[in-house]
Parts: sequence; C-alpha cells; structure tokens
Amino acid sequence: FAYAFPKGIAIFFKEIQDFFGTSYSEIAWVSSITLATTYGAGPISSILVNRYGSRPVVMFGGLLCGIGMVSAAFCTSILQLYICVGFITGFGLALNLQPSVIIIGKYFLKRRPIANGLAMAGSPVMLCTLAPLNQFLFDNFGWRGSFLILGAVLLNCCVAGALFRPIKVAKESVKKQMEEEKEAPKEEVTKVSIEMSNPAYTPAETKTEEEEKKDCCEKINQYLDFSLFKHRGFLIYLIGNVLMFLGFFAPIVFLAPYAKHIGIDEYSAAFLLSILAIVDMIARPATGIIANSKWVRPRIQYFFSFSIAFNGACHLLCPLASGYTGLVIYSIFFGLAFGMVCAMLFETLMDLVGAARFTSAVGLVTIVECCTILLGPPIGGTLIDTFGDYKYMFIKCGAVMVLAGTFLFIMNYYNYRMLAKEEKERKAKEEDPKIVRTENEGRSNWNKETQQDGPELEPLRDEREGLKMEVNGT
Repeated sequence: FAYAFPKGIAIFFKEIQDFFGTSYSEIAWVSSITLATTYGAGPISSILVNRYGSRPVVMFGGLLCGIGMVSAAFCTSILQLYICVGFITGFGLALNLQPSVIIIGKYFLKRRPIANGLAMAGSPVMLCTLAPLNQFLFDNFGWRGSFLILGAVLLNCCVAGALFRPIKVAKESVKKQMEEEKEAPKEEVTKVSIEMSNPAYTPAETKTEEEEKKDCCEKINQYLDFSLFKHRGFLIYLIGNVLMFLGFFAPIVFLAPYAKHIGIDEYSAAFLLSILAIVDMIARPATGIIANSKWVRPRIQYFFSFSIAFNGACHLLCPLASGYTGLVIYSIFFGLAFGMVCAMLFETLMDLVGAARFTSAVGLVTIVECCTILLGPPIGGTLIDTFGDYKYMFIKCGAVMVLAGTFLFIMNYYNYRMLAKEEKERKAKEEDPKIVRTENEGRSNWNKETQQDGPELEPLRDEREGLKMEVNGT
C-alpha cells in the first residue's frame, strides 16, 4: 500500500486535470506531496516506532489513509486535494512504510536481503492490481466515487498492522528495564549517603545549563542518531539518493498520461503500469536472492549503483519508443530496473550502518530525501507544459539517475578502499601487542605521576618530562 498507492492514483490525473482545469505541473503536485510526506514524515514514524512499537503505528497509519481518501472524495479544489491526498494520506502511508521496513531488520539477519526483496514485492503486487482497478472504478463511479472506495480499501492497512507481531526478546528487555527502575531508588539513596559523607561534598540545587542541554541531546539521540552525519558511508548513500530521487518517481507518475497523450486508449495505458508492476514483482525477490549471494553481498553497494544507472539508461531511451509496442518494451525494462533499485534501497543502508542504527538512519534519510521527491514530478510537469512534449521529462530523469549511479559507484569504491585501509591498520595494531602494552603502561604511569604531583612540584615535573623524552629517544 505505502509504495504503490501514490503511483496508482496517477490513473485519475488526466480526468482530474480536465475537471479542475489545471496544468500538468499543478496536478503532479498531488503525487509529489503524497510521496514527499510519506518520506518526510520518516523521523516522526521512526520516533513513534521506537516509543510504541510497529503494530499500533501501522494501525493508526491505516486509519489516517482511509480518512484522507474519503475526505478527498468531497474536495472542490485542487488545493483541498493537496491537503487530503497529499498530506493526510501521505502521512498515513509514512506510518505504514517505516515500521514495515524496520520490523524486517528485527526479524532477519542471515537472509535479510531475500526478506527485504520479498517484502518489497508487495508494492508491485498492489500496483498491477490497482492500475486496472482504478480505471474500472473511474468508468463506473467517477473519480469521487473511486476515492471513497479506495479509502475503504486502505483501511486494510489496519488489518496488516494487527498482524505485526512484537518480538519476545523486546518484552524481556522491557521487563529488565522495569526491574532496574524499581531498584534505582535504593541505589540513589546509597549514592547520596556516600556523597554526603565525603568532606568535599557541596549540594547542587539545580542542574547547570550545559547538563540540561546534554540531557535534551541524549533524549533526541534515543530516537534519531544525528552522529550518523559523521558516518562516511551514510553520507555517500544520502547524497546519491537525494540526487537519484529527482528522477526516480516522475516517469512512473507520467507513464499513463503519456500513453493517453499519444492516442492510446485508457485501459491500454493503465495496462502499461500493470506490465511494469508484474516485471517489478519478479525483479524484487530475484534481486534479493542475487544480493544475498556470496559474490554480490560483500560488494552490494556496487550492485545498487549499477541498478540506479540502468534505471536512468531506460528513461534516456524511452523517447525512441513511438508506438504502443515500444512503450510495452520500455515498461518491461523500467519494471526490471525499478524493482532492482527498490529491493536494495533499504538493504544497502542497513549494510552501511548496521541493524542497531538502522531505525534512526531510515528516519534521517527519508526527511532529507523528501525535498527532491517533492520537486521531481512537478519539475517533470513544468518541462511538459513548457515544451508540450514528454521526451524532455524522460531525458531529464534519465540524465539525473545516470549521474547519481556514477557518483555512488565512484564514492563507494573510495569508501571500500578506506575501510580496507582502516581494517589493515587495526589488525597491524592487534598483531603487535608490544606497542599497545607500552602505550597503555606509559599512559597509566603518566596519570599516576600527574595525580601525585601538586602545583608546587611544577619545576620537577618539567624536568622529569625532559628526561622521559630523552629515554624514549624523542
């Protein structure tokens, strides 16, 4: 639901555009706001998952999706559609997407790429059903009636959320934490008595501003680990993805309207999305299996970079497809490339930061990416409005994605080289215990000496330091 829905509603765009008399770029904002909210609300979703767990968050998300789409059925302007479909439904989908990805990392380790690939296959299964279903609903009930029915369909997210079973290990850790909290008051009493018996004890009535700031930072870091911005691999992934999303969603949003524009009937245009989704459905688990193999998994970042560049190459070649047969071939290759990227999107992030920091990483990545996700489809719509031709939109998306894939490939090569160098240095230190021992002994001796010597022995300490430097041959 979370991935397929913003793409599936593109079926109604041509008719809604005629109904409200809007341009391509204005109608494209509906999908882009939905996608941007789905991604941008990532940190909120991550915080809620850390606080309450996956199950209640997904159920609440499903409820929001239903409310958003039902209220969209009564909209009288394009601005109201932005709020109902874009923000309300988008936020509900965000509360579905994050917990679904996070819970896989908690359940799987050894076969995680396969598990991610299979889970991500849910999106194309939904999309290949949703595209023809939306066209059928529109023909029978109009776009308002269709939105009412889709609102009811999205309430099934609540059922899916109810099946997100919490892990027993988590319960045990919560019990331990509660026991520790009960024992904490006793420990505090003994600590206070020890402090008061100390002659140097001075009562602190209030915390200093620095301590309060530290406490605040610690609370934030419980949910979102901002130290990830110092992580080299995370930054490379983030920059590459931000660039990629400028051209990632626009082609799928405009594929059906493009087919209608060149004179293809509505059902054939909707069927292009179904073809894309069927290929995507096969590509995701297959990519997961390949990514889990012993040859690919150690260098999975290269495979991800290739997938993005391949996706871009498909869009660059799309303008050559003039008839329906050409668009079918494009849809097959686009489905394959799209499935490859989606299957590894979160797996590569987990490979870089590890399962422990993954929840925070997803939240931070999605909020940064939402800016380019928001701008991608409207920029494509503006190019169509300006030139009156779809080919410039496809060329722009293709060029951006090829650039992103190339950037990731080069930077991941650099990252792997640096990691190998760091590992080599670490092993060299471990293999030579004399260096470590002498360093530790020297440090401990120096600490003892500095503690024993008072300020009145300053000249003697300087003299001793000079002798020590001579002995060490400095």
